[in-house]
Amino acid sequence: MLTIEQKKIRPSFSNSFGHGWDTLSKYFLILLLLVILLGILDVPLGFANFNFNQHQNEWDGNFQEWFQPFFALFGVMAIVFGIIALAYGLLVQPVFEYGGDLMFVHAVRDQRPDFESLIKGFKENYLHIILANVLKSALVMMGILFFIIPGIIVACRLAFVSYLVMDKKRDPIVAIEESWKLTKGYGWTIFLMGFVSIFIFIIGFVMLIVGMIPAIMWIKSSFASLYENILIEKNGNGEEAEIV
Repeated sequence: MLTIEQKKIRPSFSNSFGHGWDTLSKYFLILLLLVILLGILDVPLGFANFNFNQHQNEWDGNFQEWFQPFFALFGVMAIVFGIIALAYGLLVQPVFEYGGDLMFVHAVRDQRPDFESLIKGFKENYLHIILANVLKSALVMMGILFFIIPGIIVACRLAFVSYLVMDKKRDPIVAIEESWKLTKGYGWTIFLMGFVSIFIFIIGFVMLIVGMIPAIMWIKSSFASLYENILIEKNGNGEEAEIV
């Protein structure tokens, strides 16, 4: 498979999904294992929504009284698990997510993805990952509060933050600034890709649920392709893609 730079692919909706499909085909087994592993690593986040409601049972008053200590214990456990899950989602899960994005970028560049990249963030730029994830999420949420549309715009313009933190070792503020600069002129492309990705995911879900995994692989490969395409185009046109 030729790399994007060798093909001189123009950043676009069709080219990104096309090269994303080529990447998916060549590194199918590795990316399949990656998406499955990321799904398993996301499981602890489910505990954040765990809720035990003792009033949902239909036992009579005597049984409720007898088992009241157990209900109290379950309630405390639910709170503890919820706190642990929130801490995991804030301090651990982003490292795996950003590492996974880096593996997709390597695949797009026709570099064999190394699973060590998945935990690379714990050893190298952990603080940058956590802060970048918090800042990006906060900016998107603030945008959503202003009638949703600004939130969508911010989400599209900050789509490359994780790539820049992992691939270019940018600090959080610079990654946000540089993502905003790189995505200039490609906001609609990113939005359209995100919109179509929803239907790709739904089609994958309808295909006996198993199809969700290849759908996610294709989507992630396509966005990594767009990132790499834009980097090459910016540099190729003499523009400085870095914030200095």
